[in-house]
Amino acid sequence: MPTPESQSPITTNNKIRITPSVMCADLCNLEKDIQELEKSGIDLLHFDLMDAHFVPNMPIGLALTEQLRQKTECDFDIHLMVEDNDFFVNAVANIGVQQIAVHAESATHLDRTLSVIQGYGIKAGVALNPATPLSAITYVIDRLDYVLIMTVNPGFAGQKLVPATLQKISDCRTFLDKHGVNLPIEVDGNVSFENIPKMVAAGADILVGGSSSVFHKTGSRAENIQRIHHAISLGLEDRGV
Repeated sequence: MPTPESQSPITTNNKIRITPSVMCADLCNLEKDIQELEKSGIDLLHFDLMDAHFVPNMPIGLALTEQLRQKTECDFDIHLMVEDNDFFVNAVANIGVQQIAVHAESATHLDRTLSVIQGYGIKAGVALNPATPLSAITYVIDRLDYVLIMTVNPGFAGQKLVPATLQKISDCRTFLDKHGVNLPIEVDGNVSFENIPKMVAAGADILVGGSSSVFHKTGSRAENIQRIHHAISLGLEDRGV
């Protein structure tokens, strides 16, 4: 079982973290793909675990996640897009994951589920769909280690950004500040080279990179990571950092 002492800290300093989305990788050559990403200096690996009910898709599963744990030292960033959150939390807890986000829309007993995650010594986050208001986390904010803002509707890679979500990132930073908490904001959905500066300027701290950045077909994994870092630097300039 992972312990708090064994985890890498999540911080909101000037270091913006990159977490490539495993569902967008070359699944037939996944170990090689991840090794390339590790050499490029990524921070985490993002796993979208779905059940074909909460979202109509199921690209990767528990067995693959468990097997990959033996192949990499990267921290595992789990995003549950499922109806039975507690089942999946308990299933992945002993794999050796560092953070788990559950959707506010599917968690019947959100406070209890977050408590279960943290009881394993794992960072707990809440994911919010584009149309879900920030008020959904008001009464669990003391349970949170981070917030995951969906900038597309969940379930599929390659979607266009929902325009209002850029403002939502900024509003989330203001919301957290007003509540006196300094939590990282993770963003997931069309985190492209073009959108990254705007996301970072709005307050994003963790970027889920998929087909429009980390796995963009125009460059190698290393080249794409370098382009992401350049985009991040532009966003930090706009943020005034």
